[in-house]
Amino acid sequence: MKKKLLGVLLSAAMLGTMLVGCGSAPSTADNSKTEDTEKTDDSQQADNGADADADADADGDAKPAGDLTIEIVSKGFQHQFWQSVLKGAEKRAKELGVKINFVGPNSESDIADQVQMLTNAINAAPSAIALAALDTDACLDAISQAQSANIPIVGFDSGVPGAPDGAIVANAATDNYNAGAMAAEEAYKAALKDRIANASGPVRIGVMGQDATSESIISRGLGFVDKMIELAEGDNKTVSVEGNDKYVTDSTGETKDGADVILEIVVPASVTSELSAVDCQTLLNKPDIIAIYGSNQHSGDAMVTGDENLNKFGTGDDQVIGIAFDSGKVIKDAVKNGKFIGAITQAPVAMGEAVVQLCVNAATGEEVKDVDTGCQWYTAENIDSEEISQNLYD
Repeated sequence: MKKKLLGVLLSAAMLGTMLVGCGSAPSTADNSKTEDTEKTDDSQQADNGADADADADADGDAKPAGDLTIEIVSKGFQHQFWQSVLKGAEKRAKELGVKINFVGPNSESDIADQVQMLTNAINAAPSAIALAALDTDACLDAISQAQSANIPIVGFDSGVPGAPDGAIVANAATDNYNAGAMAAEEAYKAALKDRIANASGPVRIGVMGQDATSESIISRGLGFVDKMIELAEGDNKTVSVEGNDKYVTDSTGETKDGADVILEIVVPASVTSELSAVDCQTLLNKPDIIAIYGSNQHSGDAMVTGDENLNKFGTGDDQVIGIAFDSGKVIKDAVKNGKFIGAITQAPVAMGEAVVQLCVNAATGEEVKDVDTGCQWYTAENIDSEEISQNLYD
């Protein structure tokens, strides 16, 4: 550990000694997971058994054990996605010798519960807080309280959109544009390149978006569209972007007559499974369609529903290539049985690791900046591998 960092931590430890007896009340959240290097008999939260002895850094200085505490307030607790974030957070906390308290409401509609958990986290006077806000407006008073107490807040997952300037020191999240681009690149390499090259006429690739308002959904769609334009034009094909005005306007392409590849973006009039399934059926029934990409779990599920009576998705030369995003059970099953060629999953384990590291850096005065926690392309061949399976969620 750098000497500068050690000095800061020693100063913090001395200050803590001076303030003995002035500690704040601990969090009382029910859905919590604590990693601590000191175990107490009256603890109401699960201890993951972190070892107090940490590895030495390159300078030979021992890492601190228990000097820093981090409160992590997620959008949920029972969902496997959040359990995977927790796994990564625990791993990095043990490596760094810090303690974490990971909490979240039972469901992502329990906004009031999350606000109370955030308030409890602030009252615990931690070194830093990580927050994936269900509703930023509902959290504003608590965020202001944390700022007044000089507790740095790190956003993760969808972060804290719309938070006051300077309130969130950094975010650890998936770069959705890059994730959409990865879906295009992997599908192009696996099958679309040859399909387009061997076509006797124009071909169509559908892009299904849940909406044209959510930043993450739009980014995943635009990342796919822009990368597909780049790849097809790199193979000397002309590309036309058609459909939803938002996507057409914001993409790097334009609408053209007589193009070799047509990218058609469809968005339902309202976000319902039924309307999205109809959108999929409409695309599947077009004679020039060769592939459809669904940019989130809603769209991926709708693709499976829309194909139930058509049975057009598959890997055969005369079938439509299915490409999805996220890893709900329906999508995972479609990948396993060959209906979809593959899908993108976010990397919640890496997200947990990154958010703890950012919190430690922020708490010790190190410079922090946003971190892209990455994503992974999974197929029937690698879906059961340890690297992929730990990041899949329902």
